[in-house]
Formats: sequence, C-alpha cells, structure tokens
Amino acid sequence: MRKVAPMRFGIHFMDFTLPGGPAALAPAIAATAKATEEAGGSWFTAMDHFFQMEGFRTAHDPMLEGYTLLGFAAAHTSRLRLGTLVTGVTYRHPGLLSKIVTTLDVLSGGRAMLGIGAAWYEREHLALGVPYPPMAERFERLEEALQIALQMWDPENEGPFEGRHYSLAETISQPAPVSSPRPPIMIGGSGERKTLRMVAQYADISNLNLTEPEEIAHKLAVLREHCDRLGRDYDAIEKSCQGGAVDPVADPDGFLRKMERLAALGIEHVQLRNRTPDPVGYVTEFGEKVAPRLAEI
Repeated sequence: MRKVAPMRFGIHFMDFTLPGGPAALAPAIAATAKATEEAGGSWFTAMDHFFQMEGFRTAHDPMLEGYTLLGFAAAHTSRLRLGTLVTGVTYRHPGLLSKIVTTLDVLSGGRAMLGIGAAWYEREHLALGVPYPPMAERFERLEEALQIALQMWDPENEGPFEGRHYSLAETISQPAPVSSPRPPIMIGGSGERKTLRMVAQYADISNLNLTEPEEIAHKLAVLREHCDRLGRDYDAIEKSCQGGAVDPVADPDGFLRKMERLAALGIEHVQLRNRTPDPVGYVTEFGEKVAPRLAEI
C-alpha cells in the first residue's frame, strides 16, 4: 500500500492569452513554474492541444505545444513533476510518445510522467490533417498506447509489439528513463466502463475531470470495483482531480472546505489552472495564503 501524503497541488498552464503577446510567454512560463515550486507545488502540467479549447477561449487564441513547454519548464525547476494533462492518444504515434516522455524524464532528472487520454477535440484534428477515428477506436488505440509505453520502458522486452492498430518491430528505448522503475502513467478521464478500467489495469495516477464531491465519490467507487475485479491494489493508485470553480485565492475558505471533502473521499492531489493576466502573482499569492493550509488537510 502506498503511503498517502497530505493534500498536494500543482499548476496547470492552460491559458496562453497573456499581456505582451508571444514574446511574453517564455518568461511567464518560466516564472510561473518557479513560483509553483517555491509555493510547494508537486506538479507543473501543460495543456496538450493543437488549438486552444473552444468553450474556454477560441481556436484562434494562443496554444503552445505541450512537450516543448515542459522541456523548457524543466530547465527552470528542479523538483516539480512534469507532464501533460493530458495527451490525446491520436496526437503522436505511441512509440514516439514514449520516446518524448523518456527524453523529458532524462533531461529533467527523473521528473516526467505520461499523462494520456482518448482525445476529443475533433476540430483541431481535421484542421491539421490528423486522423480522428471514432470513439471506440480511440479507446482501443489508448489501450495499445499504454501497452506500448510499458513495453518501451521494460528493459527486458525490446519488441516486437503487434496490436490491432499499431505494429512495432522493435521497442528499443535508449537511454532508459531516469525515473525508477519508469515514469508514472496518469490517465485522464472518468468514463466508467473503459477509462476507469484502464486506470485500474495500467495507471499509477487517476486524474478525474470532475470537481463535485458527489460525482467524484461515485467515480472512485467504480474505480475500486475495477481494481477488485482485476486484483489491483486500489490504494496504490494516486487520485487527483481538477481544481474546480472555486477560486482558492478569491475564496480560500470555500476552496479549503471543498478540498477537505475531496480528501475525505481519497483525493490526494488537486491541479489548479494558471490565472491570467498575472499567473506568477496568482501562484505566489496562493503559496502565501492557501498552500500552507492545504498541506494540513
């Protein structure tokens, strides 16, 4: 059984519409990552999309490529776990994706994680000519991608891999990751039949794209059922979620009350989005006013 630590937090850099335009992004990302580390954060994650999400902003608003961003953030930090929240399985061939995460892990000194999901944003696929198969096939590809990553990171098994959608003649991955035994795998999503079953079967971390305690309680109960059926230790899986609608800086008491409820359900980590126009100031204020109290939960 994995020892459960106090409630932890990270920052998810997802809003690139900052004052100063493109030239302001690099210093803002570097400073926000540093501020997250100084505030006691555990993770620094990046959006992984080709276009900014409609519904949050527009497809014409700025969006940076996730793994380039994380490599840049790695050079400005020393402790934070780095990953995407999360990579769509359709974006990169699984063998290449495993190599990218390995490279991030090596260059960050063992701080990478593989965050992955089934993908959903059809417009960006069609716009850039990336195949967007039906949902059932995307989930099949997700499972094969997880199997490929685990094989790529297994020094005793260098291939081949033969799946329904992917065929690899050799799964050579050199250098090996610095993380031991490999980078953690995080699956994002809350689908009860497929996603949470794959969490139970393959993942080290579950990130639920939900914020309400009642919904999270139900999803965790489903995850436990999958674990019991598969013989997986439920407590060995780290449970994380999104920060939700309560702004912790504007309403720290309301935020902490909600975190207490989530912690009682088994949530161990909350991922908060960067806030514009001043993400550095936001993270710094969170670190001063809220992070010490969160660590007591």
